[in-house]
Amino acid sequence: MRRIEDEAERMSRLVAELLELARLDRDGSLQLGSADLADVMREVANDIRALHPEREITLEVPEHLECEADEARIRQILSNLLSNAVEHTPEDTPSTVRLRAEDGHAVIEVADEGPGMGEEDQHRAFDRFYRGNRAPGGGSGLGLAIVYAIAAAHGGEVDIVSTLGEGTTVAVRIPLHRPEK
Repeated sequence: MRRIEDEAERMSRLVAELLELARLDRDGSLQLGSADLADVMREVANDIRALHPEREITLEVPEHLECEADEARIRQILSNLLSNAVEHTPEDTPSTVRLRAEDGHAVIEVADEGPGMGEEDQHRAFDRFYRGNRAPGGGSGLGLAIVYAIAAAHGGEVDIVSTLGEGTTVAVRIPLHRPEK
């Protein structure tokens, strides 16, 4: 019964992630408003720390950084990135969350000092259902695709830099203000 329940839960998460991607593929799916991204980063990092108290998560965020964004989706970006860092690195691996304003964009970075990714994994990291060389059961392969879709819906972009044995940094750039149409 436990295996059936676990599989039903996994399928439920998969359907929810696919629905999220379908919504993001549509124009007008964002609920834009003024958001203090610094507060969002602190709250999400604290949530991950509560779930994984053994993890060292360092924050490098300004006091405030206002951005016109869908706050719930920005939370999802950071939650997905930190969850990936937790899932794909050893327990004693430190992670750093950075936030800064740069050239009219908010830049959100999550960096870990884990095992890193190979070149092929980096090139395919944002592909839907791509899971690299992970063991079975390690997620659906949609987390980074969702991050990418949320950034794109905001008019932003995502970049990943990783070196085997040294770690991975994912940087999300979101315009601070929506351009006038």
